[in-house]
Amino acid sequence: MIFIHQPAVGAGATLLERRVIDLQDTVPEDTVWLDLIRPSREEELKVESFAGIEVPTREEMKDIEPSELLYVEDGARYMTGRVLSKVSDAEEPGLAGITFILRGNRLVTVRHEEPQAFRMYTQRAGRSMGNGGASAPSGESILAGLIEAVIDRAADVLQLQGERIDRLSGKIFEVQEDPSARNTALQDTLRALGRHGDLISKQRESLVSMERILLSLSATYRTNKAPRDLREDVRSTLRDLQSLEEHATFLSTKIQFLLDATLGLVNLEQNNIIKLFSVMAVVFMPPTLIASIYGMNFKSIPELDFAFGYPMALIMMVVAAVFPYFFFRWKKWL
Repeated sequence: MIFIHQPAVGAGATLLERRVIDLQDTVPEDTVWLDLIRPSREEELKVESFAGIEVPTREEMKDIEPSELLYVEDGARYMTGRVLSKVSDAEEPGLAGITFILRGNRLVTVRHEEPQAFRMYTQRAGRSMGNGGASAPSGESILAGLIEAVIDRAADVLQLQGERIDRLSGKIFEVQEDPSARNTALQDTLRALGRHGDLISKQRESLVSMERILLSLSATYRTNKAPRDLREDVRSTLRDLQSLEEHATFLSTKIQFLLDATLGLVNLEQNNIIKLFSVMAVVFMPPTLIASIYGMNFKSIPELDFAFGYPMALIMMVVAAVFPYFFFRWKKWL
């Protein structure tokens, strides 16, 4: 699917008009942004012929080598980043590769998923792209806006995860008297922390990929002496991104602390169970010894002819069991 974006003036502001085109349609010359979503080979050829570029395949977008993600070819700058997105029918969000191709005053994006950040930007761009039409949208400004939308979305995700982690932190250190409920709560907490940690890790990986793109753009704009406001926007966005990376690192550290605390509580629960079994074994050991002594089949046992031998043995076993129990309670081992 090919979406084209053209500048249009409405309500005293420059807007970015978005519409889809078919294979038989002609791409207007004033198109500043071509957005390819799950493109077929025919659609790729159409865009390649119009923009004078080579659209990377989905496999090429999955490379992790920097030289395969950031490069210049035939006057076009290729930049591939990863954005958190709902991938296919998976319950948890995943990382979707997105390639930004900047050639002249035109931007081409290639993606196989639909991240929330792109929807946020297109809705915002459809309302206003400038004041009074003074600044017409360009490929560079659209690219900066897309990256800013990705970072805004990342900030929302990290804020939401931080709130959820705070709620989990309170539950971890709650005092619960019911052992079964406590064990179930700890297991649920471990699973929740694992999910949050995985999501934050993916979000941080996305931020790192965006940082590489911004650093590359910053170096290019500085060399080519791009407009000052564009360079300032890139530097400001880069500072925001780096602060979000620090926040993501903080959240990861907090999750690791909570994981260690939860595992420590699980170990304490296991130790309590093992201690209970050990105490029970010690409590029943003296009665077992008495029963073993008087259960021997020797003829010359002195107490064999006692009239009250059986009650005496029972009393001795009860006393031998009760004494260790109260001794452990006195020592506060129970």
